[in-house]
Amino acid sequence: MTESRIATKGSALRSPTLHAFAALVFFTLLAGDVFRYSVSWYGWGAIALAQIAFCVVLLVRQRATWRISTLPYPLLAFLLLAILSLTWSQYRLGTFLGILTTIGTIIAGLTLAVIYTRDELLRALGVALRLILGLSLAFELFVSLVVRAPVLPLWVSYPQYAEGEIPKLLFWSRNELLEGGKIQGIVGNSSLLGFVALLAVIVFAIQFAAHSVSRRWSGFWLVLAVVTVYLTRSATITVALAALAITVLAVLILRTLTTSRARSLFYTGMVAIGVAAVFAVIAFSSTLLAALGKSDDLTGRTGIWEAVIEFGSHQPVFGSGWISYWIPWMPPFDTLASAAGVQQLHAHNAWLDVWMQLGYVGLAVFLLLVLGTLVRTWSLAVDRPQFGAGQPGRFSATTLLPLLVMVALIVQSLAESRLLIEYGLMFLVLWAVSTKRDTVA
Repeated sequence: MTESRIATKGSALRSPTLHAFAALVFFTLLAGDVFRYSVSWYGWGAIALAQIAFCVVLLVRQRATWRISTLPYPLLAFLLLAILSLTWSQYRLGTFLGILTTIGTIIAGLTLAVIYTRDELLRALGVALRLILGLSLAFELFVSLVVRAPVLPLWVSYPQYAEGEIPKLLFWSRNELLEGGKIQGIVGNSSLLGFVALLAVIVFAIQFAAHSVSRRWSGFWLVLAVVTVYLTRSATITVALAALAITVLAVLILRTLTTSRARSLFYTGMVAIGVAAVFAVIAFSSTLLAALGKSDDLTGRTGIWEAVIEFGSHQPVFGSGWISYWIPWMPPFDTLASAAGVQQLHAHNAWLDVWMQLGYVGLAVFLLLVLGTLVRTWSLAVDRPQFGAGQPGRFSATTLLPLLVMVALIVQSLAESRLLIEYGLMFLVLWAVSTKRDTVA
């Protein structure tokens, strides 16, 4: 890391304003629905634009420490392909809007990677997650004790549904905290709240291990995050927790192995176990789904996937055009897929979504981006740092953060398309850029 970059990082460390801004960016990208449900899409748009503008200001001020040419090539190729898809898109207005939101999200991730150290990112993310969890539980408690009825988003009406027939998926809160149902929190979605709680488990556990926050305080929030995971009861999060536990165990074992032979044998064993696990999942899929509380159609997801595959097969090589999050009033997305009586706004699988929008070419580029980032975060977590004259340093708990977040995102990408939008894309860009630059301390 150059001296100028150290100075830049040091100034960020001493700036409460920059700390608060990072927390605000994390909060907005993780809980954007709270703005959309409360102050409308226009209000959310104004908040997002203001943050993007400030990100641009920060990037311009630090232009000496980064260059577009130094960014990961798969990231640049993916963005270029999305922009070029405007020329063959079947919904050019939607593609134009999707490109704008994608660029804005990439700018946010790039800013976090360039301006902040890993310790600062951990701290800011912890603040944002505490706010989301705390407000979510308070909101659900208020609905259950005071409102005592399901709550719809403000500024939204559903004239297409008769009174009393509005699908549960459309409610901000279903008033289920005291009834044993899945809570949705301020984000208005149990799956999304479950993922936020999963991130909180990762962040608070790392803070507990790193002593970056008092153990009593971090332990309290860690317990609250685990409780929230239980209250959302998401099958995807259950699978992600298992994947994270295996990842942490593998990292801790590898950190104890000092010879290349031992590490090679360990990697061979990991591959063998992975292959066996895949065959086991295929062979006992029905049993595993039943254990996770899911039907064989994965709660309607297979029907959505079939509709996406049928539409994407018309332009399989370059796709039908980038759109990011589906625009509900624009053909073909206004009638493409529905589940539980609700129009769907994504494919519930990031990889199918990329293929449908950018074809096999886009899928290959996106795969390179994700795998390259995963490999670098893995190396960051398992390779012992070197200090001065090749002297080995001590492993840090914070080096686990990028890897664990990436593993969680990849697991979620099999059932959701969040990896392509908002917090998913932001984290992907953040870790892709920061690990390649190797300037996050």
